[in-house]
Amino acid sequence: MSAGKPANSTSTARAAARTSAMAPFAVRSFRFQWPSDLLTSWAFEMETLILGWYVLVETDSVVLLTAFGSLQFLGTLISPLLGVVADRVGRRAVLCTMRTIYTVLALAVMIPAWGGSLNVYYVFAVALLAGLVRPSDLVMRNSLIGDTVPSGMLANAIGLSRTTMDSARIAGALAGAGLFATLGIGPAYIGVTALYGIALLLTLGVAGHHTAAAAAKPTTRPTTTWQELKAGLAYVWKTPEVLALMLLAFWVNLTAYPISMGLLPYVAREIYDLDQNGLGQLVAGYSGGALIGSIAMIMSGGARRPGRFMVLSIIAWYALMVIFAWQETKWPGFAILLLVGIMQSTAMISMSVILLQITPEQFRGRIMGVRILAVYGLPVGLLAAGALVDWTGFSNAVTIYTLLGILCTGWIALKWRAVIWR
Repeated sequence: MSAGKPANSTSTARAAARTSAMAPFAVRSFRFQWPSDLLTSWAFEMETLILGWYVLVETDSVVLLTAFGSLQFLGTLISPLLGVVADRVGRRAVLCTMRTIYTVLALAVMIPAWGGSLNVYYVFAVALLAGLVRPSDLVMRNSLIGDTVPSGMLANAIGLSRTTMDSARIAGALAGAGLFATLGIGPAYIGVTALYGIALLLTLGVAGHHTAAAAAKPTTRPTTTWQELKAGLAYVWKTPEVLALMLLAFWVNLTAYPISMGLLPYVAREIYDLDQNGLGQLVAGYSGGALIGSIAMIMSGGARRPGRFMVLSIIAWYALMVIFAWQETKWPGFAILLLVGIMQSTAMISMSVILLQITPEQFRGRIMGVRILAVYGLPVGLLAAGALVDWTGFSNAVTIYTLLGILCTGWIALKWRAVIWR
């Protein structure tokens, strides 16, 4: 590369990214990982919608609904440790183990659901066990992409990976709601279990560490798991751009995701007076927007200034949620959720690409694990949102959350403007 023409080289690379949106599929491992992640995401969404509606109907409590949602993210506390384990034994092996657990737990719900012995306490117990593992799935997905996909394709690969979650929230939500409403929870869970099982088989075809990246690893490492975790945390603390991204991720999970994800069953049933199918349509609207955002990022090859683009997308996300909070009918709410999904997707893709590009391979599992630790803001935010909705009403609660989110995002962008904004 000529030192005198960096701008031309950058433009050439970006143009190549735009014209090769599907280039990551040239990597054999990615051809296995993408459908495996897709089916896992479908199963996640079907399971969350089915059990969330079951809990709401059986208990008639928004607080218990948010408690159920919170349990699914309990494992964020141990994600950094799982990241250390993955750095040691291989991220593919850890991901295969996790997806085996999903399949077993789905069977554990399907059998009593068929027998008519399922109850809310049992569902909470299964959600607790699943919640210890599920938050780390994204850690392993993104880390494996960083291991196996060349750096020049990362924006496209992360965008394609995001489509597995976004499309799942459309198809998974609609399929889960339709099966649950038509056939009942037992038959619906056959589909959930089958999706997990097929995803596990596909995961076996995913590669481990990229050969070149593995060769670049240092020959010495800390001798204990805790030392490795401490080294990863120290890297986050001492790297300003990584620290700023972690704080942004925490605030988004604390104040944005609880509204756009966790409280949708409440909105559907209590505000719009909808059934399971109506809930599925709302989720599909939000996820359809996220899919549009992912496709836009794939086709563009990513933003030219990803830090600035990420901050502006997050602020727009909050502004749209304030408008959503005051809607009283389904279709205006659906339209705004579509726009919310676009902003959410573009912001989070930009954040993931920046993290993967600036994180050394030997720290990747740990750093992405710490990134998921930021998701712990979601269960905390969900529990607080449930109580706040009971106290002030949905619209006021969302307005409070979004104003707090905008203030915190602005403070982080201002304090670390040298490494994020510029």
